Amino acid sequence: MLKWTWKSVFSQRGTLIGSVLGIACTFILVIFFDAVWRGESEQVVSYPAHMKPDVWVMQSGVGNMHMAMSFVWDWKADKIAKLPGVKQVTPILYLNSIVTSEQNQIFAFIVGLLPDNKRAGPWKLSAGRHIENPLETVIPDVLAKISNLNIADKIHIADKLFTIVGMSSGTYSSANPVLFVPFSDLEDLLASTGTYSYLLVDADEGTRPEVLVQRIRDEVDKVNVLTHEEFINNDYSMAIQMGVEIIVIMTIICSVLAALIVGFTSYSLVIRRRRELAIIKALGVRSINILTSVILQAIIVTSIGFGIAVFFALFILPYTTLLQPQLTLSLSLSSLTHIGMIAFIVAVLGALLPAWHVSRMEAASAYHV
Repeated sequence: MLKWTWKSVFSQRGTLIGSVLGIACTFILVIFFDAVWRGESEQVVSYPAHMKPDVWVMQSGVGNMHMAMSFVWDWKADKIAKLPGVKQVTPILYLNSIVTSEQNQIFAFIVGLLPDNKRAGPWKLSAGRHIENPLETVIPDVLAKISNLNIADKIHIADKLFTIVGMSSGTYSSANPVLFVPFSDLEDLLASTGTYSYLLVDADEGTRPEVLVQRIRDEVDKVNVLTHEEFINNDYSMAIQMGVEIIVIMTIICSVLAALIVGFTSYSLVIRRRRELAIIKALGVRSINILTSVILQAIIVTSIGFGIAVFFALFILPYTTLLQPQLTLSLSLSSLTHIGMIAFIVAVLGALLPAWHVSRMEAASAYHV
């Protein structure tokens, strides 16, 4: 039966190639949307992930940065800085706002930096320099490229006009490009004199973050204190939830389409070889063996299509960012394994109709098929 199964699959090469390519395309779409979703979710937390303080301090009731607002009194930052085990406290202001250039408007996250505060600023500049004067800004290089912006160009943030003096690398996502401006300018926009948004707390060598978290909670009221790992996990969870429904819907649609293609292919193979199947039944081969053969055919076809999709994802898909720099893709072994399990389920579901047809086939039909 194994020999017959293999022969049946590859006997109709035109049908096989068309089906394999159709299945491959559906799974390429699933992998692509999953990679975009995960890549964007990771890029959303790129800024806090690169800052890496030992402890984050924010307003009570706030547990992340993405799509959040936080206000902490400046005297609390001073108090925390004097606690045992604290090496330094770096405050920032943070605002979700619309940024307007001559060509378009985008939603962005604005980080306000105190003078000479490179600790919380862009970690890599691809062009220009850091902020030195009022009404200056550093923007993501990808944003500059897609918006046709250059050094010395002007952009509006709320009612203030800022001059671009630098371009940062790794700070862009389609959900939240991160821009940097002087603390005093953002303070004026927020009318938030005497407050910060987040405090980046670095611990002395030998002081564990968990110990420092508890110490700050004991000494400072009405603030939320999290280790860096906890803060990033919260932020990533918030980011990843925003697209999960779309990804699930796309996965279901593509999987159903793949199952239909597999079902059509398997059914075509069964119909074209129904005389052989009837003769095999007449020779005494058990129906369970024939059903296993039909399912195995579906698995072989699906596996070839999925293999092509994985090859495309690993060796071709990453280069799409050269054409679309605003995309951030993230492929992982766990994600491909999950999609591979879906492919197996698709193969089995696609084989149900032809398997049902075979189960109803009478051995006597070999004489009149």
